Amino acid sequence: MKLYVITGAGQGIGFELVKQLLSNGHYVVWNEIDSNVMAATTQHLNDLGLHNHVCIHADASSEEFLIELNHVLDQSTHELAGVVCNAGITTFGDFWSYQRASMEQILQVNLVGTFFLIQSLAQHFRKKQIAGSIVVMSSVTGHQAHPDLAAYGMTKAALNQLVKNLVIDLSPFQIRINSVSPGATITERTLKNAEYQSDWTEITPLGKAAEVSDIAAATLFFLSDQAKHITGQTLIVDGGWTSISPAPKH
Repeated sequence: MKLYVITGAGQGIGFELVKQLLSNGHYVVWNEIDSNVMAATTQHLNDLGLHNHVCIHADASSEEFLIELNHVLDQSTHELAGVVCNAGITTFGDFWSYQRASMEQILQVNLVGTFFLIQSLAQHFRKKQIAGSIVVMSSVTGHQAHPDLAAYGMTKAALNQLVKNLVIDLSPFQIRINSVSPGATITERTLKNAEYQSDWTEITPLGKAAEVSDIAAATLFFLSDQAKHITGQTLIVDGGWTSISPAPKH
């Protein structure tokens, strides 16, 4: 039984990854910052008969989370095989009025937190001499401009570059690192926007937004041995949106 770490996994893409990895017989250490979401997700997984998991209730960008995560890994009898850096936040705002507090928050979660999670678990792989796989969750906004998402897109572009850079550091230890850039995806959060699905159906070449299973499939590919000679790459999963890049109406 292999062990996988998924951050930001109480809902959406992260939850889908947890569910699929558990269904495939693996052990999962996942993370969620919202205690109510964590409790509901834990109950849901248990109701499905998926019990080989543990959740760390913490901010994934904090040092406290890394300390607890490393403790869990050190105590586990299962060997760490892969990591998905999925935790992240989106802050909307036009360039002219964007606030410093929002910038500091998004940099801390999306960049600082991801960087040091990778550093910590890469050290674990190296110490244990494990040829592991790391996947970073990016976004199409790291490739193409999008209204009111300059700060968010900047962080995602930075993550794509980080993935390229870390090929230098990680490859000598047979640690692979790649990123997945989702386009519009139907999740609990995006469904709160009444126009989201219709907007993206209209402007996506394949005629619909992605489902979380579409993003999970790309991520699981990078985690698998099928991708054992792929590192430093970013896979865009967006139904063709980045090829034409029209902005949504709302």
